[in-house]
Amino acid sequence: MKGQEWYQADEVAAEYEDKRFSGGGRLIDRREKGAVLDALAPLDGKRVLEVACGTGRFTVLCAERGADITGMDISDAMLREGREKARAAGVADHLEFMRGDAARLPFPDDYFDAVFAMRFFHLADTPAKFLSEMARVSKADVFFDTFNRYSTRSLYNSLLPMGSRLYSTSEVHDLLRGAGLTLRSDAHDFVLPYGFYRQLPGWLADPIRDADVALGDSPIGEYLASVSYWHAHV
Repeated sequence: MKGQEWYQADEVAAEYEDKRFSGGGRLIDRREKGAVLDALAPLDGKRVLEVACGTGRFTVLCAERGADITGMDISDAMLREGREKARAAGVADHLEFMRGDAARLPFPDDYFDAVFAMRFFHLADTPAKFLSEMARVSKADVFFDTFNRYSTRSLYNSLLPMGSRLYSTSEVHDLLRGAGLTLRSDAHDFVLPYGFYRQLPGWLADPIRDADVALGDSPIGEYLASVSYWHAHV
């Protein structure tokens, strides 16, 4: 995995959300959470796994909506942040955080109703193996996002501390076929890359995001999008 040492540092975990999801970054947080809920809801009573859960943004969100959810990550520091978030939200008794390797998920086949990963596949050195493992332990839904090769993301990708693996649509379709998954739906968003929004104050980010959405809804929007959300079925 790219940037493992950077990702697992205590100071990165402590500052992760403040740096990414404050100011203009709150628009990213809202969109990502909406994408997860659109794909997996209703969650009440479902057994769900989040791979690479980080600080538990989505793990806690799903627990609040009644999911029996496990959040797994390689970073102890990120998991500590997640447990604190769960306690603050009052759902610590309704979820589990565990350290684990996404390439060898410690669960039997068809154990979960849904498996998802956000902000993960751009770091994957062996994406086919990771996706196949997600498909193996899910009996229904698999959901994940990718950063797109032919987009504004590519303009600053090399400057990021971990870099990013960028995907074309055909590459994702090949990965889905290889994992035995059928695509149910896909969505494409953010003509302007995430890094741009994180530099903006909220008052300025809102109107720019409105223009971004309008362009994204146009006939060429899908081809300009820097992020794609993929909802597949086993």
